[in-house]
Amino acid sequence: MLAFCGQERCVLDGNGRLKLPQRFIEDFMNRGGGEVVLYGLPEGALALYPEETYVQMRRQELSAVDRIGSSFAARRSLRRFGALSMSDRITRQGRITLPAAFREFAELEAGRELCVIGVEIGVELWSVARYRAEFETIREHLAEKEVREMAADLRSGRNDGEES
Repeated sequence: MLAFCGQERCVLDGNGRLKLPQRFIEDFMNRGGGEVVLYGLPEGALALYPEETYVQMRRQELSAVDRIGSSFAARRSLRRFGALSMSDRITRQGRITLPAAFREFAELEAGRELCVIGVEIGVELWSVARYRAEFETIREHLAEKEVREMAADLRSGRNDGEES
């Protein structure tokens, strides 16, 4: 069975707690026993990764630690990861608590639905409106890519026919 795939809608309770769908709970339990990292994505959503996955991602980023002292971009990256990351553990009830600063960052409101999206290495938590906009952006990009690829194939086919 594929891990961290699919999408669900869930409601954030008044205390900022989110009950994760059972299949995602099982994926997190199978990958690190429920130890997770909540991370604010630049796109305005929250990612929830098994802690081991997050550590691997960070290891790559920190491999150039010698650049940090002299690189504005490297320090900014550290700031973003540091300020928008938090370790936690999924409760026995399958819940995770989203701190107020993270909820505000991702525009997630208590008592409202949010989208829980599997991304193969974890899940992303999106406000419904932001996810609709993101999905539309993806759809438009794929449509434009299809047009470019078709045009390139037609040009290539035309050239092949002329050379014969």
